[in-house]
Amino acid sequence: MTFTLDGFDLDAFVRATLAEDAGDKGDVTSDAVIPAAARFRAVMGTRDAITVAGLEIAAAFFRALDPEVAVEMLVADGASVPRGTALMRLEGRARAMLTAERSALNTVQHLSGIATLTRSYVDRIAGTGATLLDTRKTIPGLRRLEKYATRMGGAKNHRMGLWDAAMIKDNHVAIAGGVDEAVRRAKAAGIPEIIVEVDRIDQIEPALAAGATWLLLDNMPPPTLRGAVTLIGGRVPVEASGGVTLETDSGSRILITAPANSNADIATPVMQNWLYWQGKNGSIRTRMSGTYEVCPLPPDSSKPNFTEFACINSGSRFTADKDVR
Repeated sequence: MTFTLDGFDLDAFVRATLAEDAGDKGDVTSDAVIPAAARFRAVMGTRDAITVAGLEIAAAFFRALDPEVAVEMLVADGASVPRGTALMRLEGRARAMLTAERSALNTVQHLSGIATLTRSYVDRIAGTGATLLDTRKTIPGLRRLEKYATRMGGAKNHRMGLWDAAMIKDNHVAIAGGVDEAVRRAKAAGIPEIIVEVDRIDQIEPALAAGATWLLLDNMPPPTLRGAVTLIGGRVPVEASGGVTLETDSGSRILITAPANSNADIATPVMQNWLYWQGKNGSIRTRMSGTYEVCPLPPDSSKPNFTEFACINSGSRFTADKDVR
C-alpha cells in the first residue's frame, strides 16, 4: 500500500528526513558494526495506549533504504490500541532497517501523539452534537501530516491555509475600522466563506448583518458562550475557541453545528425552552416558566446599552427598551 495525501510529497519527505539524519557520512555506527549481508527481523510496538497515525509513512522509510524489505501491517491508522500492541512486523537488511529506524519511529510517535490527544477531546464531547476542529498552529513544513493526524484522531480539518476561507480576526477588524466593515470588504472580494472571530456579544449582529457565514467565539467564559450560541440561533455555524482544555470540558476548537431548536452544545448545554437576556449590568437566563438564574458577565466583557434576548426554539430575536437589572 502506498500512502497518498493531497498536497504531500511522500518521496520528498522521506528523502529529506533520511538525509537530515544520515548527513554526508551516513550511519557510521551501523556501517561499522553490522555486516553488510546481515538480515534483521523487528516488531514496532506501543509502550502506551495510543491512537495510531503514520504507519505507512514509517514503512516508506524502510522501503527507501531496502526496496525488498517485508512489511506486515498489524493495525491501521486511526485505530485506538492498548499498551503493548504490535503495530507492524518487518524483515530486511539490518543496516538499512537500523538506519531508517529513528526516522520511522519519530514520525509515528509524533503523529500518533497528535491523534491520541485529539481522540481524547473527541471522546470528551461525544454525544453533544459538537465537532472538534483543528487549527493552522502546526510545525512549519508538517501541516499536511499533522492535520492528517487530527483526522485519524476523529477531528475535522478546518482551514488548510490562508487561501481556502477568509478568517477575520481582531487585527483585521482593528485595521478595517470595525467588524462589519471588515466583513463587507471580504464579501466584496467575492470570498464565499467568511469566518469572523468575535470576543464580545455586541460584535455578533454586525458580523451577521454584514454577511459572515461562520462565527468563531473566542475566549468566552461558559455563561457568555451559552448566550452567544443562543443569540445566533443556528443562523450560521458557531465555533468556540480559546481557553479550552480537557479540564474545562471542551476542546481545542469546537464547532457547534446544532440548529436553533437543538440542545446540543459543548459541556455547557444550551437548554431548550430557555431565553437568554443580555444587558449592560449582566445577563439573565430564564425558563419559559419564569424561573430565573443570574449569570454575571466577566468585568472585561462588553455590556450593550440595551437588552437582547433570543428564544432558542424559534430563533426569534427581540429588543427590549430598557436594561435588565
